[in-house]
Amino acid sequence: MMDYTVHPRRTHSLLIIAVFLLFNLCYHAAYFSHHGNPKAVRVPLHASEILSRCRALNLLPGPPSDFYDRDVSDRFVRGTRPVLIRNATVWTGRVQGLELIHGDVLLAGGIIAQVGHISNDVLSAYNDLVTVDAHGAWVTPGIIDVHSHLGDEPSPALSGAYDGNSLHGPVLPWLRSLDALNTHDDGYASSISGGLTTALILPGSANAIGGQAFVIKLRPTAERSPSSMLLEPPFTLNGSHVANGGLPRWRHMKHACGENPSSVYAGTRMDTFWAFRSAYNTARGIKDAQDAYCEKALIGDWASVDGQSFPEDLQWESLVQTHCYEAVDLDAFVRLSNEFQFPVAAFHHAHEAWLVPDVLKHAYGEHPPAIAMFAAFSRQALFCSLYKREAWRHSEFAPRVLADNDIDVVMKSDHPAIVSRYLIHEAAQAHHYGLEETIALASVTTTSAKVLGLDHRIGYIKPGYDAVHPLALGATPKQVFIDGIAQLETPHNVEKPASAQRAPKTPDYDKEAADAVKYEGLPPLAPLKSKAGTVVFTNVSSVWLRAPDSAVYNAFETHAIPGAGVVVVQNGRIVCQGQGSQCASVMDADAETVDLNAGSLQPGLVTVGSSLGLQEIAMESSTVDGPAYNLLAGDPPAIAGGAGYVPRAADGLIYGTRDALLAYRGGVTVGITAPQHATFSSGLSAAFSLGAAHALEQGALVSDVVALHVSIAHGDVPSVSTEIAAIRHVLLHPPHGEGGKWYAKVAQGEIPLVVETNSADIIATLILLKREIEEETGHRMKLTILGGAEAHLLASDLAAADVGVVLSPPRPLSYTWDYRRVNPSLPVVNQSAIAQLVEAGVTVGIGPQGTSAESTMSTWAVRNLRFDAGWALLDSPQALTKSSAFAIASSNVEKLLGLDLDPYDGDLVATTGGDLLSFEGKVVAIISPRRGKVDFFA
Repeated sequence: MMDYTVHPRRTHSLLIIAVFLLFNLCYHAAYFSHHGNPKAVRVPLHASEILSRCRALNLLPGPPSDFYDRDVSDRFVRGTRPVLIRNATVWTGRVQGLELIHGDVLLAGGIIAQVGHISNDVLSAYNDLVTVDAHGAWVTPGIIDVHSHLGDEPSPALSGAYDGNSLHGPVLPWLRSLDALNTHDDGYASSISGGLTTALILPGSANAIGGQAFVIKLRPTAERSPSSMLLEPPFTLNGSHVANGGLPRWRHMKHACGENPSSVYAGTRMDTFWAFRSAYNTARGIKDAQDAYCEKALIGDWASVDGQSFPEDLQWESLVQTHCYEAVDLDAFVRLSNEFQFPVAAFHHAHEAWLVPDVLKHAYGEHPPAIAMFAAFSRQALFCSLYKREAWRHSEFAPRVLADNDIDVVMKSDHPAIVSRYLIHEAAQAHHYGLEETIALASVTTTSAKVLGLDHRIGYIKPGYDAVHPLALGATPKQVFIDGIAQLETPHNVEKPASAQRAPKTPDYDKEAADAVKYEGLPPLAPLKSKAGTVVFTNVSSVWLRAPDSAVYNAFETHAIPGAGVVVVQNGRIVCQGQGSQCASVMDADAETVDLNAGSLQPGLVTVGSSLGLQEIAMESSTVDGPAYNLLAGDPPAIAGGAGYVPRAADGLIYGTRDALLAYRGGVTVGITAPQHATFSSGLSAAFSLGAAHALEQGALVSDVVALHVSIAHGDVPSVSTEIAAIRHVLLHPPHGEGGKWYAKVAQGEIPLVVETNSADIIATLILLKREIEEETGHRMKLTILGGAEAHLLASDLAAADVGVVLSPPRPLSYTWDYRRVNPSLPVVNQSAIAQLVEAGVTVGIGPQGTSAESTMSTWAVRNLRFDAGWALLDSPQALTKSSAFAIASSNVEKLLGLDLDPYDGDLVATTGGDLLSFEGKVVAIISPRRGKVDFFA
């Protein structure tokens, strides 16, 4: 699997040693003539190897000089047929990302043989050529993830297979992620189906120096070993060394700053950086010893080093990849790089890097470090599964600000924090918020390859995408090639709209980006102003409204009504819609006019499935409501209700959190939140307005009680069977007190029971339990599944039992054992889970696409609910219409949670340039009949 040939050691050594013996004799003849009588000099047996290593010490890693002469890859699988991709739109990544070729791509010998117009004379040399007609599809380089824990942090998560972090010390450079790489992880196939071909697998961030990272190709190999997946591993990995005249290869070492290593080892940032300095001082000592040894060896002075081995401690020679968040950490690490004179390839996460680009430019080396980051995932933690303070000042505008300051931008997953299958979506989001198109594409291809030191062989044309622009919402691979081998056995795709053939038109976020910098990452997020009078929206392309039956319908579109559409709003309610002349009579002289530029009005979205409104920074206890008592862990105190204890989320709501306001700016107007819980018992959820400043504001609390929530999962303590028994008991025999009243309401069908669970087996048991309760009470019980990763397996049974599902997240990975049978969706299967459920007659809603199975990890993702609904529509056109796509993120959620609202009181969202279900629409106003006003963001 390597780019060199290992010769038999004896022949190799003897041949080279003979050459150096001649050199040594000449040298020592001169030495003796000046220093008297000769002494016997013992030349080391492996002198040629030592001298090669000495010469390599000051060489920059890179490919062999004849690398581009190769016509067969070192990873070529014998028997692989050559492939010709014809009629493609090829984004090569060259010419600063500006080169676009309409032509063909020839893959042969595991490498790209030719790109462009390929003559028949060339093709005639291949007798067994496989031809694929792309029909204009985009062909891009393979997606590259520079920060992943794929295979080391397993999917599904099993405690016996977790190898992400070692807790045996703050500095552990001798550890290797390769030694823990599980080749049977479910994540490989999932990631490949999203176009991911290459990943850097890093140790976790519990240590200041956590160990060595390795680049892998995701393609499963016949050998089925971690070693066979490696891409250009360091020569020392198998005991070999750089060949004479060759170049070394990059090695990668994981570093981490800030809260993660500090919290694990009960230290401070000062302790962490002393650990760094101490480690690098050790490394400097080894380097100085090597230099002194090699100075003697290279001039043949073997006598001075007689009996000494080549000084080494291999864990110190690496390309530095550093996990740091805040400006204080970045500045400290830049000082460290200059003190010990080593370049930093990239700072990972680096949520405050965009605020200090000049600091990055002071780092040691010719080029400032790249920043490997997320698009909008912030205020989060990647350890302890909680959000953290040091991510507080991240911004969705960070990628564009860094690029504007000539800092290389890389989007990464930190899989499974962000499912790496959707890494291209990170680039697409960054583009939506202003990162230039070619830089966004390069951020997961060519720039990533450069950061890994592998841009001589990857980052330029491997997988082909479906016939949509790679940055379009829901872009899905039509086929993925790794080492010239097609990875999708029977790819399934759906036809995408013509508008998806180009990059989405980026909304104008210039003011928002400038404000983000001005306010150092914490710009004001509340509406710029509110108006209770008359507001006139002009140039409206479409209006979508709620119907009394919870459906969403198209009230009008401009192609059906001549002239530009006009909507007049008074005190937060629509009083007229149609042509301008039709609404003239209700327009006040002092009305405010908003040009939507062919935008839309659509229902405000409704979210459930996160802790939105109950936390600001979850890792900071002073900013959260805190967990509810677990009824199965012992009776709560009598003062809280004892066995009848049932908490209400409404009593702990925190208004105006940054995640709530960002979601509000994204068109999500109502949040439904249950009390936080570790296992099983939660409490009564509440619905609240995300735009309200506090609980006393008009319309702030939409409903103080919505539904009763519990959570059930395999691995809970006590058991699943105990949890089911508890539900059965409290519904059939409600205890005294406040809780008993609400359990009775559930049993009588007055409020829903919402069960957060994902296992099809648990869902089936709940269907049986519902049937049992209904037979005992004679009442129709309302049951909703929240999570529902395996619900598609029971689609017809759920429909027959009248049980609805809120899929949260809507595109899950096999996070835990309860998720192991997720629907992998397009292009792996021909129907998404949403489509399966909808076509069976199940009422479906969606929750946020968060970072894991834990709801506390999802509050940041609520702002992206609009994109999740649009993605669902694009993936399931046979099952969803635009109306039902709006419904799964609004009125369906209200129905499933029992939030019985007058449809005429529902919020509306005004967007310019497009609608909520696309990357092109921008939210400019929220129309709220309940609050009696219009909130403006522009």
